[in-house]
Amino acid sequence: MTGIPIVVSAPSGCGKDTILEQLFKINDNFAYSVSATSRAMREGEVNGVSYHFTTREEFEGMIKNAEVLEYTEYCGNYYGTPKKAVEDMLSQGKDVILKIEVEGAMNIKRIFPECVLVFILPPSMPELERRLRKRGTETEETIASRLAQARVELTYADKFDYLVVNGDLHKAVDDLNSVILAEKMKAKRCTELLNEIKNS
Repeated sequence: MTGIPIVVSAPSGCGKDTILEQLFKINDNFAYSVSATSRAMREGEVNGVSYHFTTREEFEGMIKNAEVLEYTEYCGNYYGTPKKAVEDMLSQGKDVILKIEVEGAMNIKRIFPECVLVFILPPSMPELERRLRKRGTETEETIASRLAQARVELTYADKFDYLVVNGDLHKAVDDLNSVILAEKMKAKRCTELLNEIKNS
């Protein structure tokens, strides 16, 4: 059975990385699509695990050679999804988690109409601002830019299949896992299984 592409998007500071980290601990059929980016590596990040870190010129070469499924420019940096790795994992029957920005999510939906789009919401905008400040790594200008970007991204939320609020981490992880499990049990995704049982 071919895997399902699962797109997870959220404004910066909504905790999507933490949610996905916990999700992988409770479900072992997920594969993670590591995005490529031209932004600088942050403290604690690992190349090839957090992101595939590239130069701006290298990323533009990937775009030119059609090696990314989607890409976007966000706060002055490129972010995108390497194509071959995703296709390989799906063909192996793995459900592939794609952590990408909202515009990229719309592109993935066009390429993989069967994908599931999940948007992670903050409990409120003041809480999102508090979380961004708590990082201690952002300038006032960057915080203002990220909050403005968050408001733009929220206008896309109703185009997603599911909305998950990250107020309580454990609940958010359970909610996301429940969404994926329910999607896998949809009749239209289980035709092979149904036919196998019918013909047994």
